[in-house]
Amino acid sequence: MTLIERGEAPVAELLPQELRVLVAVAESGGFSSAAVSLGLTQSAVSHSVRGSEAKLGAVLFERGRTGASPTPAGERAVGHARRILRLYEVMGSEARGAGRAADPAALDGVLRIAAFRSAALHLLPPVLERLTARHPGLRPEVRVVRELGAGAAGEVAAGRADLGIATLGVARGLPPGLLSGMLVEEAYALVHPAGHPDPRALPLMDWDENCGSHTRTWWLAQDWIPRATVKAEDDAMVLTMVGRGLGMAIMPELSLREVTGAVEVTGLGPQGPVRRVGYVTTPESAATLAVRALIRELRTASG
Repeated sequence: MTLIERGEAPVAELLPQELRVLVAVAESGGFSSAAVSLGLTQSAVSHSVRGSEAKLGAVLFERGRTGASPTPAGERAVGHARRILRLYEVMGSEARGAGRAADPAALDGVLRIAAFRSAALHLLPPVLERLTARHPGLRPEVRVVRELGAGAAGEVAAGRADLGIATLGVARGLPPGLLSGMLVEEAYALVHPAGHPDPRALPLMDWDENCGSHTRTWWLAQDWIPRATVKAEDDAMVLTMVGRGLGMAIMPELSLREVTGAVEVTGLGPQGPVRRVGYVTTPESAATLAVRALIRELRTASG
């Protein structure tokens, strides 16, 4: 039974300008500031938002004295708006590329990537080096995102990234509607001050992004890991503090590419924890030439 057969009106389509208004209000935090950024009047912005809410049948923003913030429905709508507007950009770029007689396979334009810190530092650079060597007109933009809350996958869902490098298999899962693929499975290891006679007696160093890891189950089963932990801002700070003799840590391989002679790395054996790192994208981005080229390079580097 269709919507019309049930007596429900189909949702009216939003125009590109209406989508731009929704994104501007969400990113600026208010109707007035969105109007300034778009070169419109505040009343025009308010009218556009009201029209979009009527078309979608949902309240998209909470209005208040301090501005406007997206409702849950608004978050979803703004995420879709960003992704649709991005497709307009990609459509133009790919159409222009196909029309070039010299090299229709060459890619150009911006490619937006979100990644957690160690992936951005160690996994992406050689991949992007090869990708831009093949396609000099492609301009990667990398946003470093902490793997807390929605993390890199959330940037993709919100339309702020075309592809994210994220930790897969964690309890929070992926936002609905995204595609993912595994790239590398990296083992965790014990990191401790070089030459320390009993590193397991040291306090455990940890950082926020590691707390939600699925390896936590493994950690809880190890009676030698101390309950008390010392928190640091990120994995680089953990390595620095371990090198100063302030504790030991359990860290994944990507984070250990920055080790110095001040620390030693000891494997945790075949039953030790592992972290699955992969890419996350949307179905529409996965069909674009630039994202497909990036995924190919990521898989080549990981294989």
